Amino acid sequence: MRLVQRSEIVDYQTYEETRPLFRAEVLKAKAVRRIHIGENLTLLFENHLTVRYQIQEMMRAERIVKESNIVHEINTYNELLGQNKELGATLLIEIDDPRIRQVKLKEWWQLPEKIYLLLEDQTRIFAKFDERQREEGKLSSVQFLKFATEGKTPIAAGVDIEGYKVEALLTNEQCQALKEDLK
Repeated sequence: MRLVQRSEIVDYQTYEETRPLFRAEVLKAKAVRRIHIGENLTLLFENHLTVRYQIQEMMRAERIVKESNIVHEINTYNELLGQNKELGATLLIEIDDPRIRQVKLKEWWQLPEKIYLLLEDQTRIFAKFDERQREEGKLSSVQFLKFATEGKTPIAAGVDIEGYKVEALLTNEQCQALKEDLK
């Protein structure tokens, strides 16, 4: 997947002028790349457009103008993108009750290794993840994952952990969006 380049990023004041139209385009792209796995997990597959948006939004929110800080944001967010026939995704663990969330983030210590994509040939591709997202015996409620699909389009996403075994079939529209991202 093509990385976001510095030349594609504008200053936050210029961004404000185009933000409403750009935001609408990105939200449409994100909607088709959002996969709910059961009631507590959501995968949001990232692509060039979604990452560019995140960079611009961060610059806007933090009023970033220093060149080294802009480059840092670009490099950081580009890490979300899959490379070499990979898909990159953000996993959101969505549990509203803070007490239950704390318990689950400890119980689901192995969750990142148990998230998978299912290919047409029924092969499960398990996620690669960043160990820095686990600390002090619990997970972060946001995980950044990569799936080495070898360029094959997934048909489902699932989790296979004790007490939470769920698989969600992707719609034709979702499959098509991920196929485009893998080109």
